Amino acid sequence: MAIDQDMKDSMFSALENVIDPELGIDIVNLGLVYDVDLTDEGSATVTMTLTSMGCPMAPVIIDQVQTALGELPEVKETEVNIVWQPAWSKDNMSRYAKMALGIR
Repeated sequence: MAIDQDMKDSMFSALENVIDPELGIDIVNLGLVYDVDLTDEGSATVTMTLTSMGCPMAPVIIDQVQTALGELPEVKETEVNIVWQPAWSKDNMSRYAKMALGIR
């Protein structure tokens, strides 16, 4: 079954609580989260990237993603897929994130 938009919105809202420790902005507004999915069994998959390949905070961010989604009653487990294509750029960031970081 395809995930409905309300559930997707709930998952993205939960992920806004995950703050990139280096930039101090949440991973959704940074444009790091490419997609979320949820099976009928409650298995969530997050497809996301990081600002850099050697990001030392990757394990912390993955752990926070799992914790954030785990607070949703529908989510039983979360798998985080880190992808490098398409590569992240500051163009992925929301207007809010760009303003907060002083990027034009």
